[in-house]
Amino acid sequence: MKVLLATDKPFTAVAVNGIRSTVEAAGLELKLLEKYTEKAQLLEAVGDVDALIIRSDLIDQEVLEAAGRLKIVVRAGAGYDNVNLAAATARNVCVMNTPGQNANAVAELAIGLMVYGVRNLFNGTSGTELKDKRLGIHAYGHVGRHVARIAQGFGMEVYAFDPFLPVETIEKDGLRASGSAAELYRVCRFVSLHIPATAETKNSIGHDLLAAMPENAMLINTARKEVIHEADLVSVMEARPDFKYLSDIAPSNHAEMTAKFPGRYFSTPKKMGAQTAEANVNAGIAAARQIVDFLHNGNQTYRVN
Repeated sequence: MKVLLATDKPFTAVAVNGIRSTVEAAGLELKLLEKYTEKAQLLEAVGDVDALIIRSDLIDQEVLEAAGRLKIVVRAGAGYDNVNLAAATARNVCVMNTPGQNANAVAELAIGLMVYGVRNLFNGTSGTELKDKRLGIHAYGHVGRHVARIAQGFGMEVYAFDPFLPVETIEKDGLRASGSAAELYRVCRFVSLHIPATAETKNSIGHDLLAAMPENAMLINTARKEVIHEADLVSVMEARPDFKYLSDIAPSNHAEMTAKFPGRYFSTPKKMGAQTAEANVNAGIAAARQIVDFLHNGNQTYRVN
């Protein structure tokens, strides 16, 4: 059986070597398609493979139809909105992600953005400190837990809201559990977003939540741009010169935000939360191991479709 590693943004050499070792030790063949520039190259490459490892590569219905032997796709990372789940399910293709493998890298970036924000984007003027400030974590999953751990090291007072977790799970880590998203935003000067982009969450971070944040509020987004109601964000930032937004995902209105809010808005040039050597290796090898376990043992632990 053959595994295709298809990445227009390639893994590091160390990660590729780890993936190859894992795949070949299990008696499988590894095929590489790196830095491809046209979809046609991907369509040709998937034709004879049983498994596929990707990063942010788009796997739509056309790709799935071209992959006649495909049994499993693993997205090396947490988010998987670049894969057409319905089309995969229709073709009996298992789709997985690798939750937690990039979590520390994303968390460190979130904290880094907070430091960058409170120090006024390092413009040389006097800023503030994170110590003793209230941080709200919106969704207490793998990344949220690491953000909490690091923030506690800074001496921050950490709150979290997650409707899918019991209060006890949050409180046992030394955090304060908020009863609602509205409460989290009302109480915390800093909020770090970690919710996925779903039908329920898209455009859910809007005027009511943002306007209620305390003075000198800062919203940090290392999740997905689609969860932000961008027009509402602009409205709140126009009304509140104390509000800052720092993101790992450039919003659709990036040019407008840049022009209107110098010193209060920042976005990384491209999504880079998982762009560390360690996360690269962790996610890639985890994807390879999950493929081996699925093909040999039928393990579907991390299936998302």
